[in-house]
Amino acid sequence: MKNILSVFGIVFMILCTGCQQKTVDFGNNISFTIEKNIPYGKDSQQKMDIYFPEKRKRKKDIFIIIHGGGWRGGSKSELTAFTHKLMEKFPGNIFVNADYRLASTRHFALPNQTDDIRYITKYLDQTLSFKPRYILLGNSAGANLSMLYAYQFDRDKNVKAVINIVGPADLNDSGFKKYDDYSFLEKHLIDPAIVPKNISLMDFGSPVHWVSKTSPPTLSFYGTYDDVVPLSQMKILDSALEQNKVYHESYEFNGNHVNWINEPNSDFLIQKIHIFLKNIDKNKTP
Repeated sequence: MKNILSVFGIVFMILCTGCQQKTVDFGNNISFTIEKNIPYGKDSQQKMDIYFPEKRKRKKDIFIIIHGGGWRGGSKSELTAFTHKLMEKFPGNIFVNADYRLASTRHFALPNQTDDIRYITKYLDQTLSFKPRYILLGNSAGANLSMLYAYQFDRDKNVKAVINIVGPADLNDSGFKKYDDYSFLEKHLIDPAIVPKNISLMDFGSPVHWVSKTSPPTLSFYGTYDDVVPLSQMKILDSALEQNKVYHESYEFNGNHVNWINEPNSDFLIQKIHIFLKNIDKNKTP
C-alpha cells in the first residue's frame, strides 16, 4: 500500500479506541473521525469505513465510494487515499468507503451488489440524526453499480448525484464487448431470476437502459486511451441523459482505465466534482 503521508502530505493523529477508530487531521481545521470496518450486513464482505467531520458543521450530503474490480475483485482499501483527497476538498461531508459482496461462478453480482448499496443507505438512514442525500461515486464496476442503483433501484429517490469514473454504461456496446472478462459477465453478472422476460441480461445490467427523466444528475470521466471501457461509453451515456433532459457533465482525461487516480488526473477530477456539485445546488436540481 502506498504511503499516504508521502503521497498526499497528510498529517495523521491517531487516537485508538478499540483499535477501530482514529482521527485523521489534514490541518487547516480539517479533521475526521474514522470508524473502520463497520458491518452493514451478515456477510464478512459487507463492511464499510465511515468518516465523520470533527470540527465543521456536517452537511446532509454523504459520499458513498464504490470500488471497481470487474464485479468479482477489488477492495475499498484501493480507494482510501483518493477518499482522503476528497475529504480535504469537501471537509463538511460524511464519507463512506465500502466493500460489497463479490461475484464468482457460484454467486451472481446482481442483485447482491446493488442490494448492498441499499443496505448501506438503510444503515445510515437509521443511524444518523438527519435525513441524508447520497452522492454515489464509483470507478469501473463500482461506477456501473452506482449508476444502476441510482437509475433503477433508488425507489425513494435519495441519490442526489452520481459520479461515474470509467464506468460501463452500456454492456451491449461493441467496444466494451472486447473486455477480456466479458464471457464472465454474460454468465455470472446477473441472476436470470430477477430479469423480466422482455429484457435481455445485458440490457438489465446496462445503466443506459434505465435512464429516465427522474434520474439524478450525473458526472462522468472517461480515459482517452482506455482499452477496458472505451470512450464510446461516454457518448452513449451522454445521449441517453440528454434525451431524458437529465443534468449531466462529462470529461475526458489523458490516460487509460486506471490512470484517473494518478495526479494530475485526480486533481482535475476532484475540481470538476466540486464545480458539478455547486452547479447542482445552484440550480436546485433534485
